Amino acid sequence: MEYILDLLYFYAAVYTLYFLALALRNLGGKRFTVERRLAHAQADLNDISKDSIAIIIYAHNSKTTLSNLIREIKAQDYPVNHIKVFVILDNCIDSSEELFVNEHFIKVLNIKDVGTVGKDKAVSVLLERLTRDHGIDSYVFIDGDRNIPMDFLSLVNTALLRNSVVSGETLMMTETLGPIDKIKAAYQKYHMNFMRRARSLFNLASQADSGVFVMKKEIADQLEFIDFKDINSELKYSLLLSEIGHPCFYNPNIQTFVDTVNYDFKKARLSVRLSLFRKNFAASLKSRNFVFAEHVLSLLYPNFWLLMFIYLVVLKHSYHYYFIVDFKIVLFTFLLLILGFGLSLIKSKLTMREAGLLFLYPIYSLCHIIKHLPPIRAIRDKLLDSEDSGAEKLGVDVVVMSNSRELPCKLEFISESGLARVRFIFKDKRYTTSSHIRMIDALHELKVKLYEYGFILKICNCCCHFQSNLDGSTNMLKGVCTNYYPSPSISDPKQTLIWNSCTKFSPAPPPAGSFIDEIAPD
Repeated sequence: MEYILDLLYFYAAVYTLYFLALALRNLGGKRFTVERRLAHAQADLNDISKDSIAIIIYAHNSKTTLSNLIREIKAQDYPVNHIKVFVILDNCIDSSEELFVNEHFIKVLNIKDVGTVGKDKAVSVLLERLTRDHGIDSYVFIDGDRNIPMDFLSLVNTALLRNSVVSGETLMMTETLGPIDKIKAAYQKYHMNFMRRARSLFNLASQADSGVFVMKKEIADQLEFIDFKDINSELKYSLLLSEIGHPCFYNPNIQTFVDTVNYDFKKARLSVRLSLFRKNFAASLKSRNFVFAEHVLSLLYPNFWLLMFIYLVVLKHSYHYYFIVDFKIVLFTFLLLILGFGLSLIKSKLTMREAGLLFLYPIYSLCHIIKHLPPIRAIRDKLLDSEDSGAEKLGVDVVVMSNSRELPCKLEFISESGLARVRFIFKDKRYTTSSHIRMIDALHELKVKLYEYGFILKICNCCCHFQSNLDGSTNMLKGVCTNYYPSPSISDPKQTLIWNSCTKFSPAPPPAGSFIDEIAPD
């Protein structure tokens, strides 16, 4: 037991000194200010030494924000002859392709009729095609739901003078967030402006962020793939970059803005971090690459509750019993940790309200840990499975409209024991209708519920051109589209299903109180 306490205290003390060093280093940071001034000074110079940048935009049902992003790219203070723009439309059902009709400045890779392939596969396909393009120096990967300032590419070019792989800062509006997401947003802002910024000032690697990611083309050609599947794969890819000598560095000058509706707050799982540590620890010991070795060790960072637990146990033990170090030394290191946290807040750019939310993050973290404990997770999964046990389900990717925004979501049509339900899924939130005899009635309940909150499903059943087919079937899933089609091959109304969608969607009048009212003649 004594040896375990010794190891725990050594771990906590080393992390305390590391944390304090980062907090002190973060008080500086003139380098980023100098870089910004240099970028602005060179913005008006058509310098042939500027990188030829290929901007690769990944979009999945983000038409409105994608349109804004394209306008912002065209307004950049960067030589237009040094810019190439590629847009990946991954199974978009929101008519995003209409933005690029007669658009010659932008090349579009439109993925259709094969389902949603995902960011990593879609981007890798495009990169394979661009391997032979020797007119590109660097890639800028950015999501279609982002916005960028006018000096974005100039700042990217300046950042590439120092580092070959760079990730940027994500800024968001938090007014529309719920209480839990506001807490997570405050923590993320703190993490970016303290932890990532300080590590960059120490020339230590950071995790790649596929939402805004910059890389020299020669490195992308060397690796031959991009691993942007999820937050865990991004961490794995970041370690690979560090191992080959091209670590990803965080640069707060490279900023993008995102609507909070389109942003997911995610962290790499502890099990993934531990697995990556085990797989890379031996290689890091043999390697002479300090950045890679430190990057591997940084996977073992503790959360708040583990650190507090270690200090409380060690403080109590060293006060009453003999310990490897005196109680006063243990107390001193604990006070250093508190000092480091206080210093870390100075350059974190948090408002007083956000600072208050940051202090609530440990409570959220504890609840999150309890929620995902294996026994509780098993019980929760069993309950969710039992809800749909023996049920037949059909999942469909759809879009909901709210004013000028279009939000990607999912519908699940559930049939069980002769009854029908429809489940609406948006990110980690879901709403399931009550059970109905007919699927069309369950969908109508959902339509009414969404309309009460100002949302319209962009599917055939909610379109003014849709006419239900009263064929006597129970679920009434079929219908016809009465829209005019200027094609000689289509003379009769086009057959369709209630969950389909097309570019000619036009919202129908507000749903009535019941499906009977909706189809009843005047």
